[in-house]
Amino acid sequence: MIAHSHTPQRALAALLDHYQPDRVLHVGQSLQPALDAFAQSHPGSQVDHAVAAPLEQSIAQRRYDLALVVDCLEHLPKRNGLELLGGIRNLNASRMAVLIDLAASDWQATDFFSLGLQISDRFQREAQTLTLFTYDLLEYKQVPDWLNAKFWANPQMFGKYWW
Repeated sequence: MIAHSHTPQRALAALLDHYQPDRVLHVGQSLQPALDAFAQSHPGSQVDHAVAAPLEQSIAQRRYDLALVVDCLEHLPKRNGLELLGGIRNLNASRMAVLIDLAASDWQATDFFSLGLQISDRFQREAQTLTLFTYDLLEYKQVPDWLNAKFWANPQMFGKYWW
């Protein structure tokens, strides 16, 4: 999908370049140079920033093309982080990227898998490893090969009736 990069900022820049979002939600404590560069080169895009959970009401009621969660989950209790990611995935954005230092938190990769995210990349610098998890609703579940007229009892009726 997206070419692997050597730094987290290049990976975030590649995601932004790939999706070209009009509305971006950034949740985290630190500024992200890749997001700032994207916003400057795309003046029509809107970037909303939230420091952490819970999202303020004005942000929680909006839809975004992409949500970036960076430098956030390491500073939250895990339950609040799960609620934050689940809420964003279900209500605010159909695409999400999460950058986290798993060793600096009590999160496991399986916690992200349970939310439908997948590992897109890992970045190693000295003793720190950052993991980039992504979620895209359109790529979340592939259509099974058996879901077509060939496997129906009455193939001529496939797609005509819903009951």
